Amino acid sequence: MSREPWWRHAVIYQVYVWSFADADGDGIGDLPGVRSRLQYLQDLGVDAIWLNPFYPSPQADNGYDVADHRDVDPRFGTLADADALIREAHELGLRVLFDLVPNHTSDQHPWFRQALAAGPGSRERARYLFRNGRGEAPPNNWRSGFGGRAWTRVPGSDQWYLHLFAPEQPDLDWTNEEVRAEFRDILRFWFDRGVDGFRIDVAHGLAKDPQMPNLGRRPSTAHPYFDVDEVHEVYRDWRRLSDAYPGGRVFAGEVWVQDLDRMARYLRPDELHTAFTFPFLTAPWSAAALRTAIDDSLGALATVGAPATWVLANHDVVRQATRYGGGRVGRQRARAAALLMLALPGSAYLYQGEELGLPEVVRLPPESRRDPEFRRSGGRKRGRDGCRVPLPWSGTSPSYGFGPGTASWLPQPASWAGLTVDRQLSDPSSTLCLYREALHHRRHLGSAGLTWLPSAPDVLAFARGPGFVCAVNLGDTPAPAPHPDPILASGPGVTPDSLPGNTAAWYAPPLR
Repeated sequence: MSREPWWRHAVIYQVYVWSFADADGDGIGDLPGVRSRLQYLQDLGVDAIWLNPFYPSPQADNGYDVADHRDVDPRFGTLADADALIREAHELGLRVLFDLVPNHTSDQHPWFRQALAAGPGSRERARYLFRNGRGEAPPNNWRSGFGGRAWTRVPGSDQWYLHLFAPEQPDLDWTNEEVRAEFRDILRFWFDRGVDGFRIDVAHGLAKDPQMPNLGRRPSTAHPYFDVDEVHEVYRDWRRLSDAYPGGRVFAGEVWVQDLDRMARYLRPDELHTAFTFPFLTAPWSAAALRTAIDDSLGALATVGAPATWVLANHDVVRQATRYGGGRVGRQRARAAALLMLALPGSAYLYQGEELGLPEVVRLPPESRRDPEFRRSGGRKRGRDGCRVPLPWSGTSPSYGFGPGTASWLPQPASWAGLTVDRQLSDPSSTLCLYREALHHRRHLGSAGLTWLPSAPDVLAFARGPGFVCAVNLGDTPAPAPHPDPILASGPGVTPDSLPGNTAAWYAPPLR
């Protein structure tokens, strides 16, 4: 048994609480719903779960506008439900990570209400980023990630406040000691309740250039509000706090930076434990592109002794079955990509529904969409709702066992009748059964490194240790197999001599 920390090779399942399971029939997922499906997650074979925000919130951005970091929004349950979820998950051997949103709060957070009431120069406003405008113009030309400018003017005032996302999400000032002390206390609050770690939202965005220069007037290697060096002081502080707790408490960073060497800085031994390897997620379906993403990620992270954290999907991106081409080919490629990811050294995150092969729902009624990106663009951008449609568990019609009612907050397509959990559990060739078998085999891989093997141009083939080979044919035509003994394949037609196109296979020794 490996003595390495659990998080270096864990598989973590992302639970988007809105859409996982609805216990009370209101069409919205909740914590009792999650608790009711914990056995499913244990049977799937994951090591931990990560829950998206369920804290009290006006829900301007589906919970990423937090009004109280130490409680549960009534639509999702109670604090007692959160405690019970942690306890019951631990009883099943599952660790629990919560989402932490430190870049901003809700505009309904008591702090921000106090800031608006207190006025310029006050202690209350110093917790946020208020600045005087330039006449009738905002302080600079920064843009919101959801469209439009990143500043909103305080009515009847010369001051504006910064929001890198929606106006309902004012940015905190992380040079303020009250802000830092508040989040240390939030971490202790949940660690003391047994939480095993946190995924950190916008982990690269907390520090801002104090000069707040316009975008476009700086060298291309620098940015005034993302990946500013002072952000690392925050994570060194947090790491000291987490290391004081037993049991391997962990931080996983959402670090969107272009330079993997810059990302590795977040994973130095005294900062975050893991960060998502987004170049792997964003790589096209190409052997050369995926190998580059894998090699560059492993190489950069080796310099700081950190494991790679692989991911193919999350609540912010188009589902891979659609992203890789859609239809039959997209499904084939998504299944193959899953075996590739789960064979790589390091940890991996699964986004709920990918184990069912769910596609992106591209046709949603405009009135059902909630994503602020859709609203702020006037509908020009489709937004992220298509990957957030509630899961189908059982039955033949919506809401497919999602809850006791027939409604769900986003409508499920009629085409999902064949993709329910119950239907797939009875089909050994289903995507769900593929994931379950892959996760079972993965436990035997341990911490062995990766060695690339000679292969055809469209094939990626590598060994992990002396007894395991993974090969993925990213072309459309069959290629020679690198090994005679397949033990698991993402699709039919794999033989000791041939690997079909858009197919991955795992092999056992002996090597040829």
